[in-house]
Amino acid sequence: MKSRRLPRFKRAPAVAPIELTERDCAIIRLVHRHRFLRSSHIIALLGDSPQQVLRRLQLLYHHGFLERPRAQIEYYQEGGSRHIIYGLGTKGASLLKQESGADLRSGVKPASVGRLFFEHSIFVSDIMVALELACRNAKGVRLLAADELPLPSGVGRKFKWRVKLNNRVSLGLIPDRVFAIESDEFSHRSPSFFFLEADRGTMPVVRKSLSQSSFYRKLLAYEATWATGLHRSRFGFHRFRVLTVTTSAARVESLVAACSQLKRGHGLFLFADRSALDNLDILFSPIWQAGRPGEMASILD
Repeated sequence: MKSRRLPRFKRAPAVAPIELTERDCAIIRLVHRHRFLRSSHIIALLGDSPQQVLRRLQLLYHHGFLERPRAQIEYYQEGGSRHIIYGLGTKGASLLKQESGADLRSGVKPASVGRLFFEHSIFVSDIMVALELACRNAKGVRLLAADELPLPSGVGRKFKWRVKLNNRVSLGLIPDRVFAIESDEFSHRSPSFFFLEADRGTMPVVRKSLSQSSFYRKLLAYEATWATGLHRSRFGFHRFRVLTVTTSAARVESLVAACSQLKRGHGLFLFADRSALDNLDILFSPIWQAGRPGEMASILD
């Protein structure tokens, strides 16, 4: 007899019982770390049998440990095959709270998140998973997530700050992710710290006023962060770079043109379009456009 097909975006009233395994807990931790993950992301990060992982993901969803955000339903109405995207469920949050004591459900609720926020978040995950897998494939290279960063004692991990331009205009910054990469080749120096900007091309590159949001305003804020040494005084970073992944080569060209208008700090910035994520073997090669047209660099420089 064929097994009954479980609904995709509605929890089944009766489903096979589940006894959590260490792999299940690892899945829940991964989803929490990234906020949203495609099933293909989870399979790649775990390195386990795809079919076994997919079966566990199905059970973890129907038992409430994971969510399948409804913002992705439209993808399935468009036809074709898709990798289901997962967020943290109520039971998953409770499990992690028992481990850490932290309240993990006070922010965005994965089940009801809006489409724009959801698409931006999964783009961030696409980038971070590609970087982590590239680090694993490279000899002696490791990615450190925000909760693993070697920060000085007493330094908080809430990466949100304001900086003043010319002691007048105050600009706020919240990077999409903060991470570090350490390499055995450069073991004599501290890890390289990065602020990630996942640019989906929806924000104007330049606007007439700094009171209006634009990507150039972000560039100015990062430049001022570096110029004032705020990264050292607030986070203990000796140095940092801003890694921007965007939607197309044309968008990269526009962002680099804006970056070249900065008075200084061009070396802080690296840009690439999302097609770079398709080849993990070259992510640490000099494929990244630096802050001036025609200048290429590697993440590990």
